[in-house]
Amino acid sequence: MSDMRFIIVGVMLVFAGFLILGVFGHNFQIASIQSGEFNECYQYYEDRDPVAINCSTLMLDQILFFILVIALIAGGIISLIKGAKGKWDNEVKPEDMVGPGNDKNIKKD
Repeated sequence: MSDMRFIIVGVMLVFAGFLILGVFGHNFQIASIQSGEFNECYQYYEDRDPVAINCSTLMLDQILFFILVIALIAGGIISLIKGAKGKWDNEVKPEDMVGPGNDKNIKKD
């Protein structure tokens, strides 16, 4: 895979990680607030009354969510580093070069 592809994939993964954290992160902040302030946790529904649940299950869901987000962002950072450290166009072999000014590939008749 070329180095530019690693950079594009890295940017996409980091963006997806932050997007998922921004869109769905507020649902998982509620678990920390409830367990820290009230020592009781509730699962809220739109069509029925809240149900009391164990706080450890909400905290486990929160931890799994943040592991997913961290994995996406870390994968993106690793891909960006791999793309930045990779081989670029200045390391192209002379026989593989194309375009104007390449005298080495012209056959002399």
